[in-house]
Amino acid sequence: MATIAFLLNGIPQRCEVSPDTSILTLLREHLAETGTKEGCASGDCGACTVAIGELAADIQGFASANACITPAHQLQGKHLVTVEGLAKEGHLHPAQEAMINCHGSQCGFCTPGIVMSLFTLHDELTQRPAPLTPERLEATLGGNLCRCTGYRPIREAALRMNDLPFKRPQWYDAALSEAECLPSLTAATDASSFFAQPQSLVELTQLRQAAPQARLVAGGTDLWLESTQRLAQLDQLIDISRVAELLTVEEATLERQAGWWIGAGVTYTKLEPLFNKHFPTFAHLLHRLGSQQIRNRGTMGGNIANASPIGDTPPVLLVLGAYVELTNTYGNRCIALEDFFLDYKKTALAANEVISRIFIPQAPKDSQLRIWKLSKRREDDISAVLGAFSYRVEQGVLHDVRIAFGGMAAIPKRAQAAEKALEGSNISVEAFRAAQQALEVDFQPMSDVRGSQQYRQQAAKNLLERLYLSLLTPDQEVMLHAYAH
Repeated sequence: MATIAFLLNGIPQRCEVSPDTSILTLLREHLAETGTKEGCASGDCGACTVAIGELAADIQGFASANACITPAHQLQGKHLVTVEGLAKEGHLHPAQEAMINCHGSQCGFCTPGIVMSLFTLHDELTQRPAPLTPERLEATLGGNLCRCTGYRPIREAALRMNDLPFKRPQWYDAALSEAECLPSLTAATDASSFFAQPQSLVELTQLRQAAPQARLVAGGTDLWLESTQRLAQLDQLIDISRVAELLTVEEATLERQAGWWIGAGVTYTKLEPLFNKHFPTFAHLLHRLGSQQIRNRGTMGGNIANASPIGDTPPVLLVLGAYVELTNTYGNRCIALEDFFLDYKKTALAANEVISRIFIPQAPKDSQLRIWKLSKRREDDISAVLGAFSYRVEQGVLHDVRIAFGGMAAIPKRAQAAEKALEGSNISVEAFRAAQQALEVDFQPMSDVRGSQQYRQQAAKNLLERLYLSLLTPDQEVMLHAYAH
């Protein structure tokens, strides 16, 4: 069992729960707080959205999260806010009042989650005033589904809530005592149960050496589905979300390449400033990687370690020439990402190793990066096919061509035959037809619920066609932009 101390709507709580307890289960079954609803139990619908805040004096604000797939033990020393805590002394929070005034609720089941997403947006706009752009509003509400309203009144509520008077509740400044903030200790109730929450990489690797069978959990956005969807027991866990070395982003050089070391535990949300500045195309992809709730929790290290053939970031990292650092108690080794993926869900990671960092080289100034994701829904959906393309154009000739796809093989994989067909070629119909034919050498995709083999093969060829048309008309987009407004 794990003992956790945290604030719930400003009130100190101390609970003892099993390692695989979610925040949703903690709220509804242990604390009898039933305002937070379970909809999909997979982080898709947003009905269970809650807000989590840090208690450190230099960190302010709340981030939305899906309570159904967020481990309860990660609340240790943090502040959890639910829909029950927003109204104080008879006064509704502006997010609640605006939803009422704009008739943003009908059946009401999804409403608590929508209100909590709006609460985090209101909190952010209050602390750091800025225009509420359509893109920002879509990012905030993209993870909240509603079957009743058609979203227009919800959008109106979001636009109006900041015009309503707001008095900051006292619980914003609540704090835990130093004793209550002590981290959870390693707990093992019997031979079949194991839980630990290390604070350093040294401690993590020692635990990994001692318990190679334990599952590592960072954001839990994929791992926790084994509990909610497959009803599997996650009773052997090492929570890496507090390991300091895994939470850093550092500018550095590797093998004479300038770039950035990104800790395996850094969330997508924390990566947005770096990507917006240096990899804007990659930053745009993040807007289609899950929802805001998922991006607040999910990590690039987890996306790589999961080794899914349809993970969104690996194809991009492959064309950028990324490396991964693997660490154990004896030291670390650094390998190219393309050598990390071996077969379906199989990697070069040894049983006693963890992914500690990812190195992304700085792209040359004259290189270009294109990323296109195909999925059934525009956002908050898993890829059917994702194509990433990196290249330079010099006097109409393609150089340094790197192409990678997700969803086309058992692993994220480079299209080396297609690369060879384009390398050193003019931007011409003939070169791109040859590259499209070469894709049949590079890939023999499988058929599943997201697409048949024929669909995937044709979709990959069409993405090459889109690249060709984009190169012919570099000043305009050849297809509707995913975030056109």
